[in-house]
Amino acid sequence: MLVDVITLFPDIIKTYISHGVLKKAVEEGIVRIRIHNLRDFTKDRHRTVDDYPYGGGSGMVMKPEPIFEAVDYIKSDGQERLTILLTPQGKVFNQKIAREFSKQKGLAFICGRYEAIDERVRHIVDEEISIGDYILTGGELPALVIIDAVLRLLPGVLGNYSSVAEESFEWGILDYPHYTRPPDFRGLKVPDILMSGNHEAIRRWRRKEALRKTLERRPDLLEKAVLSEEDLILINEIKEEL
Repeated sequence: MLVDVITLFPDIIKTYISHGVLKKAVEEGIVRIRIHNLRDFTKDRHRTVDDYPYGGGSGMVMKPEPIFEAVDYIKSDGQERLTILLTPQGKVFNQKIAREFSKQKGLAFICGRYEAIDERVRHIVDEEISIGDYILTGGELPALVIIDAVLRLLPGVLGNYSSVAEESFEWGILDYPHYTRPPDFRGLKVPDILMSGNHEAIRRWRRKEALRKTLERRPDLLEKAVLSEEDLILINEIKEEL
């Protein structure tokens, strides 16, 4: 997959992708990440990327010309890609969208700054995405959140790809509790069933605890999750225990 990022702060992106599984994915050629400094696409000696808003108002607005030029440059290679604008006005990012994006041949992110981006930029994007109902100073962090969530779904990025299918939100519910050694730490013990060797009992326990955690913390997810007959039985057991 090819990923392009248009930003005023390239070092923010460079620093993050220089560590962990993303670094490994780049080194192994699973993904290619290109970072484009928006100021490189300006035409004046001051490398201006913003200006005062028409009609007055506070803050500065990012100019359309450099962004259009940057997107034209990125698309000049002819490769198919999805162009994404990071904005609080976009649809909220989730695991379903991450899976959809992971099937794309390429992704291009436009990271905004200042008060706003010129409205005309919306004519050259395919998707507008937000990572939540709050305001950040720029689009770099949302871009990195999406890049991380998407790239880890690509085969070969994680050492154990099968573990992806068992993570929170991949099931449509929260993940089950995880434990490791020691079996007893400061009086807090690992559930006996996890050390029983009974794989079917462990599977059922994990599913039940995942449902319990979801019921307690994110009951809204259960309204949308596809639940099996066994899930419904487990939920009834949980409710009786409560």
